[in-house]
Amino acid sequence: MKFITAILRPHQLDDVRQALSQAGVAGITVTEVKGFGRQKGHTEMYRGAEYKVDFLPKVKLEIAIPASKLDTVIETIVGVANSGKVGDGKIFVTNLEKVVRIRTGEIDQAAL
Repeated sequence: MKFITAILRPHQLDDVRQALSQAGVAGITVTEVKGFGRQKGHTEMYRGAEYKVDFLPKVKLEIAIPASKLDTVIETIVGVANSGKVGDGKIFVTNLEKVVRIRTGEIDQAAL
């Protein structure tokens, strides 16, 4: 089993969610987060004053999947979220040792 953490631009969320659903992903967890990478933020104007925005709004997707779906899920996210510009995001993949569905007590693949 694999655990995918994807950091994306907020406006990409609906398209990515829909594409993942079509790819057979049963569920995702989404969190609104802020951060920066190579972009290093940007400057904006507000009421005539310029200020620096260090942390940009992003969304974090967390997805637990069987290892057999890993390549499909990564290709789906990259295919939908790639605009070719700095700040498109990142995907992190980690091994998932155990999953337990609290309601039924199902374990691992059955719990996904």
